[in-house]
Amino acid sequence: MIRKAFWILVALVGAFAVGGVALHRGETINAMWIVVAALCIYSLGYRFYSAWVAAKVLSVDPTRATPALRLNNGRDFMPTHRWIVFGHHFAAIAGPGPLIGPTLAAQFGYLPGTLWILVGGVLGGCVQDMTILFLSTRRNGRSLGQMARDELGPVGGFAAMLGTLTIMIILIAVLGLVVVNAMKHSPWATSTVFATIPIAVLVGLYLRNIRPGRVLEGSLIGLALLLFAVVGGGWVDSHPALRELFNLQGKPLAWFVIGYGFIAAVLPVWLLLAPRDYLSTFLKLGTVLLLIVAVILMRPEIHMPAVTQFIDGSGPIFGGALFPFVFITIACGAISGFHALVSSGTTPKLIGNESDVRLIGYGSMMLESVVAVMAMIAATLLEPGVYFAINSAPGIVGATAEAAVTTISSWGFPVTVDQMAFLAKEMGESTLFARTGGAPSLAVGMASIFSSAFGESMLAIWYHFAIMFEAVFILTTLDAGTRVGRFMLQDALGHVWKPMGETSWYPSVLISSGLVVAGWGYFLYIGVVDPNGGINILWPLFGIANQLLAGIALSVATGILIKQGKLRYSWVTGVPLAWLAIITTSATWEKVVSDDPRIGFLSAANQMAAKLASGAMSPEQAAVAPQLIFNQRLDAVLAVLLSAILWVVIADMVRVSLRAIRGQPVPPNSEAPHVHISSIKLGAEAA
Repeated sequence: MIRKAFWILVALVGAFAVGGVALHRGETINAMWIVVAALCIYSLGYRFYSAWVAAKVLSVDPTRATPALRLNNGRDFMPTHRWIVFGHHFAAIAGPGPLIGPTLAAQFGYLPGTLWILVGGVLGGCVQDMTILFLSTRRNGRSLGQMARDELGPVGGFAAMLGTLTIMIILIAVLGLVVVNAMKHSPWATSTVFATIPIAVLVGLYLRNIRPGRVLEGSLIGLALLLFAVVGGGWVDSHPALRELFNLQGKPLAWFVIGYGFIAAVLPVWLLLAPRDYLSTFLKLGTVLLLIVAVILMRPEIHMPAVTQFIDGSGPIFGGALFPFVFITIACGAISGFHALVSSGTTPKLIGNESDVRLIGYGSMMLESVVAVMAMIAATLLEPGVYFAINSAPGIVGATAEAAVTTISSWGFPVTVDQMAFLAKEMGESTLFARTGGAPSLAVGMASIFSSAFGESMLAIWYHFAIMFEAVFILTTLDAGTRVGRFMLQDALGHVWKPMGETSWYPSVLISSGLVVAGWGYFLYIGVVDPNGGINILWPLFGIANQLLAGIALSVATGILIKQGKLRYSWVTGVPLAWLAIITTSATWEKVVSDDPRIGFLSAANQMAAKLASGAMSPEQAAVAPQLIFNQRLDAVLAVLLSAILWVVIADMVRVSLRAIRGQPVPPNSEAPHVHISSIKLGAEAA
């Protein structure tokens, strides 16, 4: 009775907090309303909904031996403690998406994005991650593309694999653009981010060659050096010669990111990738916890309105109405297809017991959703005028500071040049105008929270710590994503020429890595040279691609459930799938056929072509216009292709499901045979 009373109280408090967030229309609202609503909803979702899905829908069996036990080779398959796997999985899925998406979507106000994060996370994202992780564990750790091919057939499998590789290219390009915009003309940020690379290499060498097995020593050294890099960046910024050395424009930074991605993909994993991921886990979890504590201590006011006038599609950060664009702008944190690649990759090969699937799959995604909520709070506690001044491109608000503040103030969000100059000085930057991509404005919000709670004299340090925190999120996903893309491309090329499929053959490593990096590097470059900042073009395409991949994953899960005779439970994955199919198709339609140049790819290309033909462009604009015109049309083709892939997979899933319901032949269940966990233990003891 005490437990029941407790959960009833949690439900009532959560309902009251959600009601307060949804119905409040005052000038400001305290961030604690959002924090309480989120904590209550996530607690209820994990305690009840995830337990029901695990028991009834998935039929988790703790006595069934996992592939980590049956195929244990001490390298790829290895039973690992549940909390270690939890940390690995969270570090792998928690890229910059839950930070950047909510920050960009704040142009609609704090309410739409917050509600989507809460509902989408509990009913969609967490369910997708747990379900795919469970299905892959039951199938010896097979990838999403392999499961699609085995369970649906060659058509759906090929479409899923093609869509997955295309999505990886777009995703990495957008992440690279975000980190470039964060470092552009910021010597402090650039030197700090650059320093993280040799630090990771040093930790890798320390743990492998200098002091093998001394994990705690290596961790403390790495974390201390990361913090020193933030402080040292301030010294670099104050040194005239070094400042100019790191005061870089977008193009050279883009080439740096491209070169880094190639090197990270071809170097041994222990030298750069593993130590960076390891250090980033501590940094991510520690910073998120620190941010939650600071918000609880300070209880800051949210200054962004609940809903802004930009829900009609006229937003300065990206064009498009509230529906469907808030649902593709915020993918990570609500539901993200990228997570399905992780849930069907390394993680299922490490799970020692099926009962851990709930904690690792549902729990890790729930924690990422918390990150998204905190990012929304950090972005919306800024004065709206400041938020839009940082995130709006010169092509939208004007090339000068005076023009920008005039335009933004005319929207009803007053801001002054002096206000922005003072803020930039406080943050240790020369300017904060037109720092598009979401990362700088989020760093300003995080720095404001940290400085209020832990020391206002350290505002510039906190800002650049936040920039490093975001960059580590981004580069972790960038180098891991490039490596995953390389493996996928090697697998595909291996069908053309067998040696290319050998992942350890160095010519194959170099060629496939070069092709993957060239793919995302091209999209990164066009984002950098775009006069509107690139985000307006690439982030909607990224959102469409990410939600497409989630739709593919949910299609595979729904088809498997129906084939296993669980038609009555198929709504658990089928409802999120239907929603994603609707929003992805709607967003694609608008991005392709809209007459508004700020929304439609083709209308933007046609408008630019007309200006170029009439001579209405400056020489600088005319020089890049042909490439931008081509890129806008290419983006339209890609958006249509990606949506078509989703519907091919859905159609194949429906075909297989109908045949299963009617008792007709379908591809066989690819689930591994049941082996009792005790037999593995007995065999290990005998050995």
